[in-house]
Amino acid sequence: MFYAALDVSLRSVAICIIDQDGKVRLERAVSSDVPDLVHCLREFGEPIHQIGLEAGTLTQHLTYGLTEAGFDVVCMEARQVNAALSAMRNKTDKNDARGIAQLLRSGWYSRVHVKSVESHYIRALLTSRKVMQRKCIDLENEIRGLLKVFGVKLPMRLGGSAFDAAVRDTIESDPALSHALLPMLQARQMLLETFLELDRRVRRAAHQDSVTTRFMGVPGVGYVTALSFKAAVDDPTRFKSSRTVGAHFGLTPRRFQSGEKDNPGRISHAGDADVRATLYAAANAMLMRSIAWSSLKAWGVRLMKTKGRDEPSSLSPARLPSCFIGCGSTAQSSGSDRRHLHDMT
Repeated sequence: MFYAALDVSLRSVAICIIDQDGKVRLERAVSSDVPDLVHCLREFGEPIHQIGLEAGTLTQHLTYGLTEAGFDVVCMEARQVNAALSAMRNKTDKNDARGIAQLLRSGWYSRVHVKSVESHYIRALLTSRKVMQRKCIDLENEIRGLLKVFGVKLPMRLGGSAFDAAVRDTIESDPALSHALLPMLQARQMLLETFLELDRRVRRAAHQDSVTTRFMGVPGVGYVTALSFKAAVDDPTRFKSSRTVGAHFGLTPRRFQSGEKDNPGRISHAGDADVRATLYAAANAMLMRSIAWSSLKAWGVRLMKTKGRDEPSSLSPARLPSCFIGCGSTAQSSGSDRRHLHDMT
């Protein structure tokens, strides 16, 4: 029985193959292309029981490619592998591949779910939308700062086409300002049009999907939150209980217990930060903006009376994933709750 480990970098992969006794049988460095990896593994000449690699940016591409070639691929949790490899005196790609191979042979690892291609397509669309939104905001803030030098004070809340209408006349009235700022304003307008087109695509994708449509039936949840959550969960059956989904996204408190000490801490911040941010925004919208009443909102309002506003806003996101998993088959769509301003910020 043979085990193969891959230490993956952007352009190359260190391969280490060991037998069931832990003896190294092959070590080689090849390019990170799937055909080269398959050729090297098959050239070994013996059937390989499992192939192990850390979770990373190329995980999805390599896992699906090697699985299609007929190999059993195991994706390992990166933090656990890093902790195990930190005991090595010298860190090299070759030594890391050896360490991963020994972890694979011993079984001392946590297997990571590799998301589907559809999930990565959704995440790519959401990321493109967010990047365009950030660049628009950056240019708006830069224009605001430059205009302050000349005594121009813009209103605090200006967005979309209103920003262009508010500053264009001021810029064009001064030839020197027009020479310096008009190209930036034009670039911002082009980015805004791109953002609006991506936003329409995200909205359309959310409304055409039956699962995200049910998610949007939860008060406070918009199309960005629904799509982000669906793409992050990918396969709900990989969670034994809906209660563990909040912990997966880092929304449950850390705990340090040793001997007589037992200190609960703040939330762990593990997992996808973007999903955590959208869940927080949805929880805040449900508590402060949505007029629809629900048992979850009632719990948050009761908590707000005793703990203050920040406590429910930080705890409600941890319960929202449980509601999402449950509403996959029971929630009813609500048109009034699909349009919330928090999904545009």
